[in-house]
Amino acid sequence: MNSPRTSFYRDKQNAKFMGICSGIADYTGINAIWVRLAAIGLVFMTGGGIIPFYFLAGFLANKKPPHLYVDSQEQKFWQRVRQSPARTARDVRASFRDIDRRLADVEHYYVSANPRLSEEIERLR
Repeated sequence: MNSPRTSFYRDKQNAKFMGICSGIADYTGINAIWVRLAAIGLVFMTGGGIIPFYFLAGFLANKKPPHLYVDSQEQKFWQRVRQSPARTARDVRASFRDIDRRLADVEHYYVSANPRLSEEIERLR
């Protein structure tokens, strides 16, 4: 079962015609202009044979829910997940490792014997 953020939707807000090309661009993270140019190229290469599939996709695909238009930063994250789940997981693990390292540094600073900090604490008492 797919999450709503990782499903394909017609993107009617950024659509030119039915929202299929903008939906593909949103799903893959590719710029919509390139997807539209590829679609036009496919129309010419197939002699118009791709057009019925375009309309079929336009009628069968669901419209993108309004709540998915809100946070573009989160949407970019989900596009990266769709493109490369392993790389995204690796990036998240690296971010957590960095946060853990910085937190350990802060903890070490406050827990270790720090004469300047001890003097400051004593002055405040």
